[in-house]
Amino acid sequence: MDIEQKQEEIIDHFVKQASSLEGSALGSLVVEATSHPSLFAFSEILAVPNVLQLEGTETSVHLDVLRLFSQGTWSDYKSDASRLPQLVPDQVLKLKQLTVLTLAETNKVLPYDQLMQELDVINVRELEDFLINECMYAGIVRGKLDQLRKCFEQVQFAAGRDPRPGQLGSMIHTLSNWLDTSNNLLITIQEKMKWADTMTELAKEHKKEVEDRVEEVKKSSSHKKFHTVSRPTLTSGGTRRFTPNLVE
Repeated sequence: MDIEQKQEEIIDHFVKQASSLEGSALGSLVVEATSHPSLFAFSEILAVPNVLQLEGTETSVHLDVLRLFSQGTWSDYKSDASRLPQLVPDQVLKLKQLTVLTLAETNKVLPYDQLMQELDVINVRELEDFLINECMYAGIVRGKLDQLRKCFEQVQFAAGRDPRPGQLGSMIHTLSNWLDTSNNLLITIQEKMKWADTMTELAKEHKKEVEDRVEEVKKSSSHKKFHTVSRPTLTSGGTRRFTPNLVE
C-alpha cells in the first residue's frame, strides 16, 4: 500500500474525531494529526465545521498550526514561531518532510545548499541521512543523491500536499495542456494507423496483381506448341551438317 492509500483511512479517522470535539479539546487532536508519520494532507480535517469554528477564538492557534502543516514549510514556522506554539519533535520532523515535498513539486534537482538552508541542517551527512531515512525510506519521495554535484536529483515521485491558494489555476492549466497534448498524440496515432491500413491494402492489391500476371504467363506458356526444324550448316571441311532448332 503506497503513501496515498495509507492516508485515506488515517484522514477518515481524524475527521471523525474532530467532528466529535470542540474548542481546546481539538488542540491535542491537532498535535496528534500533525505528528502522525503517515499523514501528509490536512485539508479534510481543516474542512470539519468544528475545526473552522476555532477561527477568532482563544484557541484559534490550533487552527493556525493545522494550516501551517497543510500548506506551509519549516521556514514559515520559523518566521511565525513567536505566535505559534512550540512544536514537538515529531511535528518538527513532519514539517521538514513537508518542506521537501514542497520543494520537489517544481524542481527535479534540489541543491544541497538550498535543502540545508530550508531544513536548518548544519552538514551534508545530516542532510543525506534525513533524505534517506525520513524521506525516501518513508516512501514520500524518490530520487538519487549525487554526492559529487551535491544535490538531490532525478526526483521521480513526491507525495502530494494540499493545494495552496492560487495553485489550483496552475494545476488546471497544466492538466489542460496535458489533455491537449494527449488528444493531439491520439490523432497522430490514429492517422498513422489509417496510413498503415492503406499501405497494407495497397500491398495486398499489388501482390494480387503480381500473382495474376504470373498465372497468366504460366497459362500462356502452357498453350504454346514447339516443333523441331533441322537447318543445315556448313562445317570447316565444306560438308553440310543439320542442326535441330525448336520453333513455335
